[in-house]
Amino acid sequence: MKVSGGKAVVDVMVKEGVKKAFCVPGESYLGVMDALYQHPEIELISARHEGGASFMAEGYAKASGEVGVCMATRGVGATNLGIGIHTAAQDSTPMVALIGQVERPFKGKEAFQEVNLADFFSHLCKWTVEIDRVERIPELLHRAFHMARSGRPGPVLVSLPHDMLEDEAVMADYSSYQLNRPYPHNEEVERAVEAIRHAERPVLIAGGGVIHAKASSLLTQFAETMNLPVVTAFRRFDAFPNVHPCYAGWLGFGTPSYLLEAIREADVVVALGTRFSQVGTQDYTLLSEKTKLIHVDICPDIFGKVYAPSLAIEADAKGFLEQALQATGSQPVVSDNERVRELHAKYMEFSEPKADYTEEFVDMDGLMHDIVAELPKDTIITNDAGNFFGWLSRYYRFEQENTYVGPTSGAMGYGLPAAIGAKLAQPHKHVVSFSGDGGFMMTLQEIETAVRYKIPTISIVVNNNIYGTIRTHQEMHFPERVIGTDLSNPDFAELARLFGAHGEKVEKNSDFAPALQRAIASGLPAVIEVAVNPEILSVGQDKKKVQKKLASSK
Repeated sequence: MKVSGGKAVVDVMVKEGVKKAFCVPGESYLGVMDALYQHPEIELISARHEGGASFMAEGYAKASGEVGVCMATRGVGATNLGIGIHTAAQDSTPMVALIGQVERPFKGKEAFQEVNLADFFSHLCKWTVEIDRVERIPELLHRAFHMARSGRPGPVLVSLPHDMLEDEAVMADYSSYQLNRPYPHNEEVERAVEAIRHAERPVLIAGGGVIHAKASSLLTQFAETMNLPVVTAFRRFDAFPNVHPCYAGWLGFGTPSYLLEAIREADVVVALGTRFSQVGTQDYTLLSEKTKLIHVDICPDIFGKVYAPSLAIEADAKGFLEQALQATGSQPVVSDNERVRELHAKYMEFSEPKADYTEEFVDMDGLMHDIVAELPKDTIITNDAGNFFGWLSRYYRFEQENTYVGPTSGAMGYGLPAAIGAKLAQPHKHVVSFSGDGGFMMTLQEIETAVRYKIPTISIVVNNNIYGTIRTHQEMHFPERVIGTDLSNPDFAELARLFGAHGEKVEKNSDFAPALQRAIASGLPAVIEVAVNPEILSVGQDKKKVQKKLASSK
């Protein structure tokens, strides 16, 4: 039987196990949307902006472990998707973007909204392809899903010419590819274990590969067996339980000096499923030339990209840990390790939230103290980029896996739409997003999406009426020359209520916990606006100096 191109696309999506797809509707791929009407098992989430749709798909993929799917129309819609595609690339998130394209006879004529999509996105994606013959849809689209989820996962873009989707053909029967995890050679694993065993100051850095392989429990067992301090890579907090005695802290913005010194002084560093990002390595200064690096990653292209490894092992994190535990015999190497205890004690001291409360503004230390006390441990946290993140990363201890969904790309506007995607993936969990006022304004229209689909996320908006991160750098490098970073904002709580969501504004610490409880109890998408002191731009800032400055200015 002949089927249309649009139906063939959806047939592949069904075979690939797609449950949710995120889009802004577009005329150039109406054939796909029409075919989705016949498949109610795939829920189509229609967003208010393609950037929001792509963040939803990316957040859904992280929280579900499945391939995220987003769709948009030709040039204008596709380029709006770009921020989520870039986030998926830097975060190694499996994503397939299905993009409508201009009709084949019109290509190259600067047709309506024409962009050469395959070329435009080629450096952002693992693979890009334009399907110009309808009978090739099953072959190429199954390959797209395979490329997205295999090896180091990432985004794939598929361009679908409008007229091709309306063509009909008899389709060949293809199936989803069977994935086999690459296992390391036994001798490589034994060399790694021996190097760790004989090291005086070893450290293991756990990255996104641990999360993707669902290997957190294996890593915990390996760390206990080897008495090995574990550090989580930039925004990979939940790769290892933060309260475990082997946990030493995290890498990123505001990493404490004790941890950076411990890594720089390490004689052996095991990098497990991490690509060594600029932020995590403190501008690529983290490892010394004397450090012996054992780099384990599923993607061999990572090796030597930042640091040259002494031993490079191509394997996924789970396969490596399984064989490493066999090599150790699962017996503790050392019954006690003062260095591991000391590093964990320093982390626990550094991350202890302070019950600081104020009446004029909301003190972020006190807010985090209440957040930690009020939220269940399996809550999923998402976040935007911004200075507020310093408090979240310092004081929130991620104790369970699959509880953090955040952008290593540092994308503003990510928090709310990613929370929507994460809540759809894990509806039984609380999902709380953190945003600054600058980032929240970039995608706040997706409140309506959450209301329309009855997705009860909770958005905490930290409002200081400035682009805080940029203001910090501005005052550091160009003091007394503020320009372009002051903002004005609506009443976010009232705006949320106008959308049909639950909205509250909190102006002092004592009101926050009750507001959070009411937001949870409402069963609605909720926004809690938190008014904070614009003079306090970073965690750990001297509050007494700020108070004196404010007092002298009155």
